[in-house]
Amino acid sequence: MKDEKENIEKKNFPREVINDVLRAGNWMHERETEHLKQYALSLEQYNVLVLLRKLDGEVVNMSTIQAGMISEMSNATRLVEKLRVKGYLTREQSQENRRKVEIKITQKGMLLLTDIDKTQKKHEKKVVKNLTSRELQTLSRLLNKMQIEK
Repeated sequence: MKDEKENIEKKNFPREVINDVLRAGNWMHERETEHLKQYALSLEQYNVLVLLRKLDGEVVNMSTIQAGMISEMSNATRLVEKLRVKGYLTREQSQENRRKVEIKITQKGMLLLTDIDKTQKKHEKKVVKNLTSRELQTLSRLLNKMQIEK
């Protein structure tokens, strides 16, 4: 046991784990990006549409979208505008507060997500095919635990 601990410390194990997580994240991002290409959507645009669908047609503002983004670096305003131009959502100035913008998914956006749903499950299974259900649960728990700041 002592030898194992020394070997781990000598190998700079935390750095290796961090690199593995970063590589896995990049690999996952590439798979998702490739899958969404057929729908002419970026991963970030897809995430905005999924967020709006979860809100069940509710009108939301930019801060709600920003808070729901996977990547904090995403430019929500730019993403929303691209999706508006494609007809997947509406973006209107609030009548009550002229400084706020109200965003809502359109029927066209809902239909696109329904279309993506048809291939998404198969895609997800392909991406995680080397992991058991238990391993997926453990991985999810560990990744969430890692993100908790103390």
